[in-house]
Amino acid sequence: MLLATALAAQAGSWLDRPLARWNSAGAAMPAPPASPDARPALARRCASLVAAGSAVDALVTRAGWVPFLHLDRRLTRDDVEVVGGMAAAGPACEPTVFNLFVFVGGRFAGTLSPSSMSTSRDGVAGSVRLMGPDALTTEFARYTATDSECCPSSVVRVSYRINRAGAAPVLEASEARRVR
Repeated sequence: MLLATALAAQAGSWLDRPLARWNSAGAAMPAPPASPDARPALARRCASLVAAGSAVDALVTRAGWVPFLHLDRRLTRDDVEVVGGMAAAGPACEPTVFNLFVFVGGRFAGTLSPSSMSTSRDGVAGSVRLMGPDALTTEFARYTATDSECCPSSVVRVSYRINRAGAAPVLEASEARRVR
């Protein structure tokens, strides 16, 4: 029964359906989900990993998230910046409830996932690549019930484009493709 539940959960992932638009131009950043970790306590406990100093870090903080550097790297190219925001973290301060936020010219353009992610769980973001001024890719791990935390069964790469045509930039997922 556990296996059937896990497989059903994976089959219901946004990565298994045709891509839908979850970001919209000019939208506010989403609020973090409820968490047992109070944001100020989480920021103090994980102070060495918290991203601070950039204007977008401050925007992530104002939205209620604790900013962090995804995979320990600041991701910027031209006027595009990707910053992680966590709502909860494990004992070693690895983000356990988080999302990745894309900013263009200091303005929020959208999230890389339509919902919060959890480390070592199905649909968690791995490498993010800024491919140019208006393109980026993200690899998402796909876990099944029999996979260990280290080793997902497959990886799906999602390609995004930044639409700058309107009054505000918006991040749009354009393709999802299994790469492993």
